[in-house]
Amino acid sequence: MKQKSKPGVLLRMLVLVKPLAGFMVLAVSFGTLAFLTAQFIPILGGYAVLSGLSGRVPLTRSMIYILLGVCVLTRAVFRFAEQWTNHYIAFKLLAIVRDRVFRALRRLSPAKLEGRDKGDLISLITSDVELLEVFYAHTISPICIAVVVECIMCLFIGSFHWSLGLLALTAFLCVGALLPAAVSKRSGTLGDKLRAESGRLAAHMLESIRGIDETQQYAGGEKRLGEIREKTNELSEKQGILSNLIGTNMAGANSMILFFDLSMLGLCVRLYSHNVVDFDGLLIPLIALMSSFGPVVALSELGTTLQSTVASGSRVLAIIDEKPETEDIAGKPETAFDGAKAESVTFSYGGETVLRDLSLDIPRGRITGIVGKSGCGKSTLLKLLMRFWKVGEGTISISGRGIDEINTTDLRDMESYMTQETQLFQDTIANNVRIGKLSATQEEIEESCRKASIHDFILTLPKGYETPVGELGDTFSGGEKQRLGLARAFLHDAPFLLLDEPTSSLDSLNEAIVLKSLQTFSKDKTIILVSHRPSTMRIADKVFAMDSGRIS
Repeated sequence: MKQKSKPGVLLRMLVLVKPLAGFMVLAVSFGTLAFLTAQFIPILGGYAVLSGLSGRVPLTRSMIYILLGVCVLTRAVFRFAEQWTNHYIAFKLLAIVRDRVFRALRRLSPAKLEGRDKGDLISLITSDVELLEVFYAHTISPICIAVVVECIMCLFIGSFHWSLGLLALTAFLCVGALLPAAVSKRSGTLGDKLRAESGRLAAHMLESIRGIDETQQYAGGEKRLGEIREKTNELSEKQGILSNLIGTNMAGANSMILFFDLSMLGLCVRLYSHNVVDFDGLLIPLIALMSSFGPVVALSELGTTLQSTVASGSRVLAIIDEKPETEDIAGKPETAFDGAKAESVTFSYGGETVLRDLSLDIPRGRITGIVGKSGCGKSTLLKLLMRFWKVGEGTISISGRGIDEINTTDLRDMESYMTQETQLFQDTIANNVRIGKLSATQEEIEESCRKASIHDFILTLPKGYETPVGELGDTFSGGEKQRLGLARAFLHDAPFLLLDEPTSSLDSLNEAIVLKSLQTFSKDKTIILVSHRPSTMRIADKVFAMDSGRIS
């Protein structure tokens, strides 16, 4: 996936806020009022002191106390409203981002996802998306709030003398802009490396969990544990560097604040000693500056926290923007199935030629068998018929029409594809079979399971069709999974069945039962039966042998 520039990522992330711009304005307004009420509490306290000392203040003592009470009571209300609005925006946008990510994964699957670390993908759709919450809830509005609040404070401080306002502006720019920019430049691509390392660790952990039986059997625990430690240490090392930058950033911000506080004190004393300002011009600007660094301190932390957020945003946007191997097709004339044909098809994957000048006629209503060793290209041919990949050379046609000229919805309605490994989801048996037809009734589900010779087995389970399937289907044997996969294909009730090794995990008895079901219940279907087992081919009307990507 192509990496985007940081400004480009930030701009794209900001564009997503557009539908919620009204809520963002509310968040900035509430945040501005929250900071101003907090900052004017000590300022009003300063006026109260001046009132007691000289009585020459622009507000009466009773008005000062009323305003103090208002600030104290409303500060919490404004702060709560700002946080609520920001998090509403954040979680609403995260839902939009998740929807786009899953839509993108569906478009990219399976061609663009084969060979990718599943753990890295899990890290992307969980932790990377979650990190975007920092940007939407704790970055956009704080920047806007800081700009508005500090402009107001510069004008207020500058009302006593222009030089005081200029010093305040310099202080806010140094703490809220120059320091984060310097820290961000120093950290470089550390955020990208940290997210990539996190994805690799997640992939390795997922692989370790899936392969724990083999690891125990062959005493590979220490080796695997050592690899986990090594990857964890690499991640911790980068996280340590980032933590050091965060500490340096905080120390730099506090040092700058102290420096500008002392500078403001010195300037106020100088102006007062030269009778340029009165005593209120010495006390109030100093108190105002010392109480005004809250918004820019939040900005100063962005130089480090934004690194990981931008890196996560880049990974998420990259997968959303990635082009699928084949685009969905719509707007073409409706197509009904009437046979399929491959003509002089050559296809390469990963630089290796998988199919070479392959031609095959698949007549309607017949069972066509393809037998061959593993890796000879049988499964690839089925995926090309499903249009998961584009044909390199030659043509694949269905009903006399090129496969690239058929609507995707028509193609999916015409074809039922059973893969070598049936994926079961953590749901009931009924809902796992219902994937073949989401509107299916219980009677239709049971009928498809009878055809797949799995109905009687399901009835022996304590909850029957409502029996939960364990994670990744580990509670079922390979043969039981295959028969559930076949039940899905029967339920889909498509005229063209593409069956990839449908009996590879079955013993001879169950293989015979499944093959009899195929022969009995699929008389009006067109079937491509792919297998490396010659015994599976006895129901085929015609059998082709495949070797090194060629049909004979």
